[in-house]
This record gives sequence, C-alpha cells and structure tokens, in this order.
Amino acid sequence: MTPNRPYLLRAFFDWIVDNDCTPHLVVDADYPAVQVPTQFVQDGQIVLNISPSAVTQFSLDKNQLSFDARFGGQPMQVYVPIGAVLAIYARENGEGTVFTTDEFLEDEDEFVPELESIDSSDEVIDETPPEKPQKKKGSHLRVVK
Repeated sequence: MTPNRPYLLRAFFDWIVDNDCTPHLVVDADYPAVQVPTQFVQDGQIVLNISPSAVTQFSLDKNQLSFDARFGGQPMQVYVPIGAVLAIYARENGEGTVFTTDEFLEDEDEFVPELESIDSSDEVIDETPPEKPQKKKGSHLRVVK
C-alpha cells in the first residue's frame, strides 16, 4: 500500500482550516532536499505557518509539499518532502497529529518499512494462556415511549 502520511496530512490540514484555526507544520530541517529558511531552524526543526492567508502557490501531493511565503520580509519558495513532515497542529489549541519516522525513498514512489529478518530456526512459541473473553456490557441507551 502507499504511505498514508500525505492523506492524513491533507485531512488534518483541511480539518484545521475548516475550523477557522491556523495550521502549523513541524518539519525536520535536516531531511534531504528540504528547502526552508535556515535562520529559523532550531534543534534541526522548523515550525511553518501554512495557513492559506500566510502562503501562496500551496501544493500538496503524495511526495511533497511546497509553497511561497515571506520570512522576515523576504520572499522564499519552501519545499518539504512528505517524509520530512513530523507533525501538523492548530496553533490555537494544539489539536493535530504527530507522524512516526517512516522511511520514504527519494527516487521511488514507494514506502519501505524497516523490517527485522527472522531466521526460521529461531522459532518462537507463545506459551501465554489466552485471555478470557470479557462479558459484554449492555447499552446505556434505552427506548422511551
């Protein structure tokens, strides 16, 4: 399957904007091919206001996010590969999400998870007893006539 990060990013962006909040993006500034204003990078990260009123030429697809904005009065084109996006949240209330550090390939349009190799001779036997099924609780709703 394709990575879900671009889809979740678009959904959270739309949700934040639809609720009249300001979307902020946390970006790994050290990620390959990232183009952000380096003078605002702190501890290898930068927080970007990606509100429609703050940026122009906004573009978000499965591989990248880009836009034009002014930083300290100077115009700049910002380019962020999707793999560099660490979080998106609303400035007003902090609602949003943090993304895990998945690997995205730069040259391919494919997600490659890190997998541990398992030797078939290292068979693992689970000896824990199965859990007892829990009794289902009744509904808290009742019909009133």
